[in-house]
Amino acid sequence: MKNEDQARSLFGISLTDRPKWQQFLICSSGFFFGYLVNGVCEEYVYNRLKFSYGWYFTFVQGFVYLALIYLQGFTTKQMVNPWKTYVKLSAVLMGSHGLTKGSLAFLNYPAQIMFKSTKVLPVMIMGAFIPGLRRKYPLHEYISALLLVIGLILFTLADAQTSPNFSIFGVVMISGALVMDAFLGNLQEAIFTMNPDTTQTEMLFCSTVVGLPFLVVPMVLTGELFRAWTSCAEHPYVYGVLVFEAMATFVGQVSVLSLIAIFGAATTAMITTARKAVTLLLSYLIFTKPMTEQHGSGLLLIAMGIVLKMLPDSKLPSRTPKSAHREEDEKGKTQDEEKRPLV
Repeated sequence: MKNEDQARSLFGISLTDRPKWQQFLICSSGFFFGYLVNGVCEEYVYNRLKFSYGWYFTFVQGFVYLALIYLQGFTTKQMVNPWKTYVKLSAVLMGSHGLTKGSLAFLNYPAQIMFKSTKVLPVMIMGAFIPGLRRKYPLHEYISALLLVIGLILFTLADAQTSPNFSIFGVVMISGALVMDAFLGNLQEAIFTMNPDTTQTEMLFCSTVVGLPFLVVPMVLTGELFRAWTSCAEHPYVYGVLVFEAMATFVGQVSVLSLIAIFGAATTAMITTARKAVTLLLSYLIFTKPMTEQHGSGLLLIAMGIVLKMLPDSKLPSRTPKSAHREEDEKGKTQDEEKRPLV
C-alpha cells in the first residue's frame, strides 16, 4: 500500500521506521487517552451540569483544534489536496459530531456509546462502494459485527429500564450520526489512499475550517446559539471543561487519523469499539449507575465480536513468509494461487 510507505509521525514520534505492533500501540494509546478524557468530560457536562448544546460545543471545539494546529506550525502552503476534497468530508464530520453530542440530551452516555459501537458494520458495508477502496470482507467479520449489534440491543434495552434519560428522538439522532460515521471513516481512508502525501494535520485542519460554517445554520435555526451563549456566560467555568475536553480529543483525533492511514477504516472502527466499551465501564464506575445482568450479557456479546474480529489476524503472518518466497520464484502465478484459498 502506498500510504503504508509514506513517512508518518504522531506528535513528533516517528511511525514509519517502527514495526506494525509499535505503530498500533502508539496510535491506540493516543486514541484511548484522548477519548477516555473526552467521555468523562461529556458525561459531566451533559448529564451532571445539564448543558445539552451539541452543535455549540462542537463549534467551540473546532476553534480549539485550529489553535492547536496553528501552534504546531501548520500552514495552508503545506496542503497537498485541493479545498474541494474536504467539503463532503467536513459536512459529514460536523454533522456526526453535532448529532452525537446533541443525542446526549435524550440518551444517557452509555446508551449513546453502545449505539456508536455498531458503526463497524456500516463502515464495512460502505467500504465496498467508496471510490478508491472497494473493500470486501469475509463472512466471519460480518458475524463479529453482528455480535456487536446484538450486544448493543441487549444493553440498550436494559439501559432503558434502569435509566430515565432515554427517548426515540435520541435514537434517531444517534442513528443519523452512525450513518455519517460510516461515510466518514471510508472517505478519510480513500483520501489517504489516493494521495499518500496527505498528513493527519492537513486533514483535521481542512475538515475543521470547511466544517465550521456548516454548524452555524442548525445553531441559528434551533436557537441553540443564543441559549448556549447565555448559559455559558452565566457559568463560564464550562468553557474551561470544553477547552480541556477539546485538547484531549485533539490527541485522539490525530491518533485516529493515523490509524486510518496505516491500518484502514474497518480496523480503526474495531479499535473505537473497544474504546467505547472501556468508556462505558468507566461511566458506570465513576457515576455509580445501576448495572444488571442484561448489561453484562450485552457486554459479553460485544467482547465476543471483538475477539472474533481479531482472531483471524493472528493467523495471517504464518502465510506471509510462504507467499513472499513464491513471489520471488514465480511472480505471476503467486497472486492467483494466493487469492483462491482466501476466497
